[in-house]
Amino acid sequence: MTDDTRIPLATAGTPDPGRRESARAVLGEPRTSPHRQPHDLGHPPAGALYIHTPFCVHKCHYCDFYSFVDSRDQQAAFVDRLIRELDALAPHSGPLESIFVGGGTPSLLRVELWSRVLSALHARFDLTSPALEFTVECNPESASPDLLAALRAGGVNRVSLGAQSFQPRHLKTLERWHDPDNVPLAVEAARTAGIARQSVDLIYAIPGQTLAEWEDDLRRALALQTTHLSCYNLTYEPNTAMTVRLKRGEFEPLDEDLEADMFELTGAMLAGAGLARYEVSNYARPGDECRHNLTYWRQGPWLAAGPSASGHVWASADRAAGGRRWKNTPSLGVYLDHDDAGYAPIADHEPADPARALRERIMTGIRLGEGLDAGALLDDAARVQPACVPTLERKARGLRDDGLLRITPDRWTIHGRGWLLADWVAKQLMACVE
Repeated sequence: MTDDTRIPLATAGTPDPGRRESARAVLGEPRTSPHRQPHDLGHPPAGALYIHTPFCVHKCHYCDFYSFVDSRDQQAAFVDRLIRELDALAPHSGPLESIFVGGGTPSLLRVELWSRVLSALHARFDLTSPALEFTVECNPESASPDLLAALRAGGVNRVSLGAQSFQPRHLKTLERWHDPDNVPLAVEAARTAGIARQSVDLIYAIPGQTLAEWEDDLRRALALQTTHLSCYNLTYEPNTAMTVRLKRGEFEPLDEDLEADMFELTGAMLAGAGLARYEVSNYARPGDECRHNLTYWRQGPWLAAGPSASGHVWASADRAAGGRRWKNTPSLGVYLDHDDAGYAPIADHEPADPARALRERIMTGIRLGEGLDAGALLDDAARVQPACVPTLERKARGLRDDGLLRITPDRWTIHGRGWLLADWVAKQLMACVE
């Protein structure tokens, strides 16, 4: 999974393995069974759905998402189980505005299995919204014309292609197995299939990478004329092969000043090509922003299916009351073996916590080009923790005086070199909420 953004879950206690608490404990039991008619759920019906497919042809060394090489051909069993989970989730959904299928490598699923998943989605969920965004992540090697045609026939209208780099030596460092020349072929195949929107993912700050090489990657990506690019700096996540290799001294991380130069070059080049930064690492032509990821960053509600998938529902119609989060167990074996009327076993569950919800809104909202709705944030803060309001306002003014934040009567937005320090800015504001 690359394009999709995860909201961190603070572990709220791992369920007893013998008991296997399921997502039913978070979502509650709907009081009506017909699909597309959620009723009295205790939370507003979700308008977004994330599906996680765990299969990969090879585990990339930088990746910390749940994925593995499937040596036992468990794809059919996974799809059977996934459809049962979709059955359970459907009554909690309203008309869907976005679906995002990530991984792993969703394009590794066989075409006939994809057809079953797509049919199940149409049978169980309301996909009639003309604004529906349906994204599937694809590896350039497995985005075949047959697959892309089947996806389009099933309503997919956006693909996210994991290019990461156009330089073979950097792909080797990342242990990313694909031929860079297949990226433009995959983009063209998606267009031929009628999938109108394509996004490409890139990674920079790879050990040994030069500014000129990163500029070349950007130029080659722009030449594809897609309307969305995600440009992530390489991060060394715990428990990944990349971090182990770093600790062994196999390479040095890129110099921070050079990494900053790459970040600034990215913004300048993409802006010049008409792709605006709408989130720290994401750029799009106006109207082609990833609507599904905006649901995450705006703290909207979404459902989650598949092993390790994380979901979020509001505890009530009042967002200030906070939301409930859960994470399905990151194990295909457990996912297949434990079935609570379709609901998946969960590893983590966070109950509603208004102060945490406020901090999360700051954390994700400040990274957006649109920034934070200052009035709504301060109104909610006054209800949740009144003493933090003047502290928040003072901190925001200090960040403005430092040239990192722009303050208007309506919004707080990152400004100038604040983009380079967005996470730090977020932490300064979050610290005001105890």
